Amino acid sequence: MPRESEFFQRDRTIHPPAFTPAYKTSALRSPRLPLLSLQNSLSEVTGPMFGAHELGPLDNDLILNYAKDGEAIGQRLIVHGRVTDETGAGVANTLVEFWQANAGGRYRHKNDRYLAPLDPNFGGCGRTLTDADGAYAFRTIKPGPYPWRNFVNSWRPAHIHFSLFGTGFAQRLITQMYFEGDPLLAHDPMFGTIPDREAASRLVAPLDLNASVPLDTLAHRFDIVLRGRRSTLFENKLQGN
Repeated sequence: MPRESEFFQRDRTIHPPAFTPAYKTSALRSPRLPLLSLQNSLSEVTGPMFGAHELGPLDNDLILNYAKDGEAIGQRLIVHGRVTDETGAGVANTLVEFWQANAGGRYRHKNDRYLAPLDPNFGGCGRTLTDADGAYAFRTIKPGPYPWRNFVNSWRPAHIHFSLFGTGFAQRLITQMYFEGDPLLAHDPMFGTIPDREAASRLVAPLDLNASVPLDTLAHRFDIVLRGRRSTLFENKLQGN
């Protein structure tokens, strides 16, 4: 029997406004006219469906999944957590994708011209499925901060991008995870656009020594809540999810 539970009203006040002058590119990205509601196509709401057979054995190991003649360079990390609904129930079989810069703060992308070198053994992306309890985990290295052309001396804090798929393309959610204690968070225009500081804190992953591997790998915990008053902030669902 499906679990029945109360629906929690979403809080529309925690999301940043579309136009935020401190985040310079929002001037081009924010809508000028009221948004239109369009009917989803059948393919958008019914697919794709993902299964464990579609994932490779190293898809959730960014230290090894691009390695050519060694391992990725950097501080070794385990990132883990749960994907839940507003009641705390785990959401199973959710495809979680993640991508990030390398330890020097550079992405493996043709448009990234930052002077930090590429790591020949680090691709910077991976994926995994949540288990029956909504849990997920992957291994990586801690990404470095990097400068960006917002204002003079603007730097992005270390972060990892996340994408979550439901049962269709229209249910894709995108967010970012930051690291506990990063001094650049207080200076980041993107992070600073979130008006509710408690909501912003839900994007910061605390250190989790209980999940760390002694003499090998530190761990951070990042739980993702899909709906409700304490939902995670998603970049592509600013009106609430």
